[in-house]
Amino acid sequence: MAEAVIVEGVAKSFKLANHKTMKKLVVNAAKRQPLSRSFTALEDISFTLEQGDSIGLMGLNGSGKSTLLKLISGVMSPDKGQVLTRGRIAGLIEVGAGFHPDLSGRENIYLNGAILGMTEAEIDNKFDSILDFSEMEKFLDSEVRHYSSGQFMRLAFAVAVHTDCDIFLIDEVLAVGDQPFRKKCMKRILELKAEGRTMVFVSHSPKQVLRICERGLVLESGKMVFEGSAVDAVKKINYEITDEDDD
Repeated sequence: MAEAVIVEGVAKSFKLANHKTMKKLVVNAAKRQPLSRSFTALEDISFTLEQGDSIGLMGLNGSGKSTLLKLISGVMSPDKGQVLTRGRIAGLIEVGAGFHPDLSGRENIYLNGAILGMTEAEIDNKFDSILDFSEMEKFLDSEVRHYSSGQFMRLAFAVAVHTDCDIFLIDEVLAVGDQPFRKKCMKRILELKAEGRTMVFVSHSPKQVLRICERGLVLESGKMVFEGSAVDAVKKINYEITDEDDD
């Protein structure tokens, strides 16, 4: 089976300012203190996904999960190493990312669809299905600046899962919205998985990870501390399964 994602020796760092105010900036400059410091978000990350694989990225907040997704999506480039992907990618990484606040929901369906590689004809053919899935018909012609985060997610998710993509990157999207819609999202994700799409899934819910993923990768302070079965990954990070995880 063909390799869909190759992450090889990847590292990523960011510059953080040592000042929050102009006064602090001047004081630091006068004392000849560094104006910024480096923060290592990821260090020496390597793994491979074959077509149809599904992997859950797990770790505490700040462990580097979202940064890794952004590197796979191509939104960011690694400082070291390489990320190779085969096929079209749909990324549900940040709620509302790619939406223009001054455009209506209708216009943003076409904008987001185009960003994800869909032609206007493809969007036309899938428009009614996207709208039906999102349950956003009442707000379709309102500017998205007036949408709640849940409404953003509904529309963004509906567009993404109607694209003909090979790789889906999903970051905590099931944590937003009401329970009936989360169940609908989970059902659609499982359908895409059954169709042989490759999945990279970030969630703090062990039940969601175990339902979607066969494999798991655990990050800790930007380092990969485990990569193996999803069951063993959940045990490694010692997630607690609660009633809130039921979908």
